[in-house]
Amino acid sequence: MTPQAPTPAYRRLSVEERRSQLLGAALDLFAHRAPEDVSLDDVAEAAGVSRPLVYRYFPGGKQQLYEAALRSAADELQQCFDEPREGPPMLRLSRALDRYLAFVDQHGTGFSALLQGGSVVETSRTTAIVDEVRRVAAEHIYRHLGVTGPGPRLRMTVRMWITAVEAASLIWLDEGRQPPAGELRDWLVEQFMAVLTVTAGRDPQTAALVGALTGEG
Repeated sequence: MTPQAPTPAYRRLSVEERRSQLLGAALDLFAHRAPEDVSLDDVAEAAGVSRPLVYRYFPGGKQQLYEAALRSAADELQQCFDEPREGPPMLRLSRALDRYLAFVDQHGTGFSALLQGGSVVETSRTTAIVDEVRRVAAEHIYRHLGVTGPGPRLRMTVRMWITAVEAASLIWLDEGRQPPAGELRDWLVEQFMAVLTVTAGRDPQTAALVGALTGEG
């Protein structure tokens, strides 16, 4: 008789491992389908578990699972701007944008649903998570620029640029990821310098910053 290969031993997952597994399955589904088109049965099937098990870890159902998945994605997105403070600021910003656009590319549909809103699972809590990503991104940018006390005009400029990056990312997805990510990254960095330069004409703080960035300060 031909000896049979031993059956792999079943390993019981810890609470954190199981939760991570379920979140990973949910994130993958939300990356390719709008949140309202994903059911708990879909998540259970993708994770290879039963629906009651999903409820055991997320008793609040789909809403709780979506918020947890969104929080996980937001944590990853925030890290995109956590660049070491080494080298020229615009080069750091370029590297941060590379990671940001890679995240957008990977999460596609979920990213669009997240920023465009209107989802049936959107709540004040999910909106707060998205706003927190924007706030953290702005704080990272201030640190890279060497600014510890940004005034209202500089704050508005940075926040407007972050909004422009989000809009450009959505359009980029709609346009079939064209132009190439590297070209889009360079264009966004150039736009950042352009809006800083415009603000510099009205704000001494931004004027000093632009001078430092261009070597004219």
